[in-house]
Amino acid sequence: MVIKVKYLSGVIACLLLTACSVSSSIQRAEKSKSGFDGAVYEGEETIIRNDIPDSEAYRIFHQGATGFVSVQSVRNSAENRAESFCENKGLRYELLRERVSVGAHVAGNFPRSELVFTCVAIKKEQSAQNSPTTPTKYDELRELKSLLDDGIISQEEYEQEKEKILQK
Repeated sequence: MVIKVKYLSGVIACLLLTACSVSSSIQRAEKSKSGFDGAVYEGEETIIRNDIPDSEAYRIFHQGATGFVSVQSVRNSAENRAESFCENKGLRYELLRERVSVGAHVAGNFPRSELVFTCVAIKKEQSAQNSPTTPTKYDELRELKSLLDDGIISQEEYEQEKEKILQK
């Protein structure tokens, strides 16, 4: 009987230490809900900038698997994904606001972080170091595709503009 109790307590400890973490996909801020909505522990919000509307912003939410990870590591993971997201668009990540969990990180209040951010154009000094000053047709196509993916232009407008670029 003692062996079974030790084995069972070991299994329970392993399950608690290997709980599932949560990472949301990156979504438009205006079309997504906060991961903190309806939570018992609402977290603490910090507003960095409030001059950019949610229609131009994105949201990402991360939650630690247990209470044994730091809020900072969960936040860093979310921020790394946000930075990569913007870099893939040829833009720079800029944080607008963030919300993090506070207090004791126990069951129901695991470390959580939510970032609302935007992707902005890289300043000319920075881009001059990294790429030619004149955009190539492929840069223009990439930007055009981004406009289509973001719903800013229609498929028809995309095809028309694409043809113009390819004929240059």
